[in-house]
Amino acid sequence: MANILLTGSTGYIGRRLLTVLLEEKHKVICLVRDKRRFDWEDFTKEELNLIEVVEGDLTQLETLQVSSFQVDIAYYLVHSMSYAAKSFEELEQVSAYNFVTLCNKTHVKQIIYLGGIANDVALSKHLSSRKKVESILQTAQAPVTVLRAAIIIGSGSASYEIIRDLVEKLPVMIAPKWLNSKCQPISIRNVIEYLRGVANRPETFNQTYDIGGPDVLTYKQMLLGYAKERNLKRWIITVPVLSPGLSSKWLYFVTSTSMSLAKTLVNSMKNEVICRPSAIKEIVPIRLLNYPEMIALTLERIQQKLVISSWKDALNNETIDNHFLNNIEVPTHGCFKDKRLIEFNLAPHQVIESLWRIGGSNGWYYGNFLWRIRGVLDKLVGGVGLRRGRRSEVDLKAGDALDFWRVLLADKENGRLLLFAEMKLPGEAWLEWKVKVSPGKKVLLQTATFRPKGIWGRLYWYSVLPFHGLIFPMMAKRIIEKSV
Repeated sequence: MANILLTGSTGYIGRRLLTVLLEEKHKVICLVRDKRRFDWEDFTKEELNLIEVVEGDLTQLETLQVSSFQVDIAYYLVHSMSYAAKSFEELEQVSAYNFVTLCNKTHVKQIIYLGGIANDVALSKHLSSRKKVESILQTAQAPVTVLRAAIIIGSGSASYEIIRDLVEKLPVMIAPKWLNSKCQPISIRNVIEYLRGVANRPETFNQTYDIGGPDVLTYKQMLLGYAKERNLKRWIITVPVLSPGLSSKWLYFVTSTSMSLAKTLVNSMKNEVICRPSAIKEIVPIRLLNYPEMIALTLERIQQKLVISSWKDALNNETIDNHFLNNIEVPTHGCFKDKRLIEFNLAPHQVIESLWRIGGSNGWYYGNFLWRIRGVLDKLVGGVGLRRGRRSEVDLKAGDALDFWRVLLADKENGRLLLFAEMKLPGEAWLEWKVKVSPGKKVLLQTATFRPKGIWGRLYWYSVLPFHGLIFPMMAKRIIEKSV
């Protein structure tokens, strides 16, 4: 049993690695920006006894106060690729330098870093930044083990969901020429196995390994491979005229990715990301899933509603502050409100279950066409739109992305759900439901709150009042009706 420092424990990869570390009975120190975002309810009492959650921001050295802990292994699983293109390189370097300072104070015995394959010439900004982070980490006193991966395929991964969005929505694709670039995808399951397999292995100290699955494919072959698994007929025509800017916009409007992430991905896809031979297969002898197996397993996990984490829940974007949970106290001063109170005779848990299925593929119970129009308008002005959906069809927790909302509070036991708007708005918006039970009376209270910014915020509120008057009362009623 080792003492492990885990960064990114609420992120896509870190959240899954944490589960494995706890299964092996390691003591895990989770470094998070905000303790309220940690998935406390997902762990047993025995597991929580093995977890120490510490708040700290890697971009601010003064907040890192874990030097009193004895740490054997430190995992560096953070990145800033979803930030605005002008800032993510600087943020990544600052975070890496601060992490090195932290590790030197805690006398870590091994640092493990998951980066990106960077064997091509003329690397994109993203891959160059990943390589720079690697160099910074290697200045630490502790030995560093570097794992470099290309596209990671798994339920909730950005790469998988972009592939799914493109194939499911477009029978015919006029696509940019970077679809002919080659890459070596790897399953999230194999990534976790490698991350665990190199831990506390002296032969991996100060070594760098490329990790990938057995298949080298073009992005076009990956799209068609997904289509084959789904028994869909798809046609892809690549053209040389789509510039990186146009390609980014194409990816942004068709998929659930943000504009900044779309730009980063498109610029990276010009590079071929193929593994160089290494000894990793002998050091960590695992069965690598081929691409059809990755897709089949991912589809199965989604169907079984076993999506532990999703890239969409990351907060590394410009649309919302990392301390978004501070908005959990809905303001009253200077706000417009729309309140709807609906009585019901059902069991409270039935209404709560109905409420917990809102959004995503289930829709918003009323006026879905209007919600979709609002999503398109949000996309047109650089917002997140409705395409993000939700991590799980039946489960919600604080921090989850829910279409163009963010879940602030999901108190299922007491029947309270609070959302904060991430769409582009001249103000701030909250949407809240409370199931209230009193002697002889059960009600669903639905409240929309908008705090305008200046005159444009006020004009916006009055302009959408007719739509609110149509949608909000019917949405509350339909939540009750769908509870039966």
